[in-house]
Amino acid sequence: MSILNLTKKYVIDSQIYVSLMGTCLAAYFMLEQNIFRWPTLLLIFITYFSGYLYTKYQYDKKIFFKILIFNCICGIISVILILRNHNEIRLLKWAIIVILGLLYNSFFLEKFIRKIPLLKVFYVGLTWALINSWLILPEFDWEIFMITWLFISALVLPFDIRDMNSDDVVTFPILIGVQKTKFLAYLLVCISGLLSVFYLDFAFAICFFLTTIITFLLIYFSENNNREAYFSFWVESCSGLPLICLLAYKLILQFC
Repeated sequence: MSILNLTKKYVIDSQIYVSLMGTCLAAYFMLEQNIFRWPTLLLIFITYFSGYLYTKYQYDKKIFFKILIFNCICGIISVILILRNHNEIRLLKWAIIVILGLLYNSFFLEKFIRKIPLLKVFYVGLTWALINSWLILPEFDWEIFMITWLFISALVLPFDIRDMNSDDVVTFPILIGVQKTKFLAYLLVCISGLLSVFYLDFAFAICFFLTTIITFLLIYFSENNNREAYFSFWVESCSGLPLICLLAYKLILQFC
């Protein structure tokens, strides 16, 4: 089996990659707020990873019980991390976000959020935004919330373009077409980028601005017939680009 196939199977399909990108975006905002802590970062990764595993494999009867046990273990580890490094308020925040994730897509619910037409895009952005603006911070930060919510909502739209022929619920590409969906994504990214310029420190704003440029290009070339890797790797990578740009920026400064 080739390296690419192994990477796809054990990194991308396993939900490690999307969880890592979500964690990288959280780390970027933690650094911007000067509150970076490794236990918090581990908590965020575990939360993303267990949540995405549950969403992906909840209908797979062969392994669902194993996933459920794994998620219970992840939940116990998360609670321990929070109580040892934070407080009960942080635990309540985390519990609310986890419940919101379950409401998004759970087979045991007669109706769940994912089945509501057009809402999925903004709901995914909501959960990511709450992690970055509420869970990791002592107080809620509206600026970080809006930057994250708009940016992640825009990144979900290319995936709707990918799935437009198989989705059983109305999405933006189905309702308004691919091109108008791209224009909507451009608008969301643009507003998010402008907010970052006004509210983030200079170096962080520059890194986010560079990310928006690359995001624009990836949205532009998003088509229904693109290979799966285009979305699950390249588009997904946009979430981690702010941190990657920031680390590159700091590395350049060290050598200048």
